[in-house]
Amino acid sequence: MHEDDPIKAERIRESALAWAVRTGDPAFADWEQFTAWLEADPSHAAAYDGIVLAVDDAADALAAVPVANDDEPAPAPWWRKWPGGAVAAALAAVLFFNLWSGPDGVRLIETAPGETRLVELDDGSTITLAGGTTVELTGPRAARLEQGQALFTVVHDDSAPFVVMAGEDRLVDLGTVFDVKLGRGGIALGVSEGAVVFNPQGPNVQVDAGELLVRRAGSDEVEVTQVDLLQVGEWTQGRLTFDMASLEEVAEDLSRSTGIAFSAVPGGAAYTVSGSLLTAPVKADPRVLEDLLDVEVRQAGGLWEIAER
Repeated sequence: MHEDDPIKAERIRESALAWAVRTGDPAFADWEQFTAWLEADPSHAAAYDGIVLAVDDAADALAAVPVANDDEPAPAPWWRKWPGGAVAAALAAVLFFNLWSGPDGVRLIETAPGETRLVELDDGSTITLAGGTTVELTGPRAARLEQGQALFTVVHDDSAPFVVMAGEDRLVDLGTVFDVKLGRGGIALGVSEGAVVFNPQGPNVQVDAGELLVRRAGSDEVEVTQVDLLQVGEWTQGRLTFDMASLEEVAEDLSRSTGIAFSAVPGGAAYTVSGSLLTAPVKADPRVLEDLLDVEVRQAGGLWEIAER
């Protein structure tokens, strides 16, 4: 399973752990996307099966522990109430995450679409990962966002600024709560507290609280605009706001936040929409987007396709 590439192998194991937890939820219904993940690479199924097998072995060992009163039958272990022992898988994921350290001390965290995860750092800082996000902790006060979206709440230290690499861009905190999104459309950096310096070695742009920096994919130009403080990191509360966002951006953000596979029709990058919505109703019925964003939504195979109305 990509043993020649330990970072990639670990990323697959993290994804498998996340899927083990999600598929164990009795309310889980996104089997098409899970199947697509399994079929994307033979190592995915091997990693998932290995985790489930290890969890079941651990459950069997725990079930063999005698109860205090031998006259009464032992109740079914609580972790067995979810298919595949997924509650135990969740516990295993926590232990695995806390203990694993990759090459050069790098720790890899990856979330499945629709999942969020809070990571607490030793200095008291926290990172909240949105779904479909990959973050590497490359040092005590350093991280790399490879893809997705994350909210950083940083304990400031003048002698050791917190540094985030997002793709090729370098972000340095100045006492900060900030949200970073890295996707196909480019990078977006919103600050709700303190300030962040974007690429201090050039173009050296300081983004203050209440500001949003955007740089589109394929462009060197950055644009800084005002943003409502409450919108920074609002996805952690189950809300998304779009301001002249392309259908491709909308589909990407919705897929990450809901765990439902959305796509934009060909040419969707040219059509833009604006609006604010809660993700829970979209998860319940993707068709509500038609009224919320004035678009057309239709199911196409295992995807929900968004088109101009």
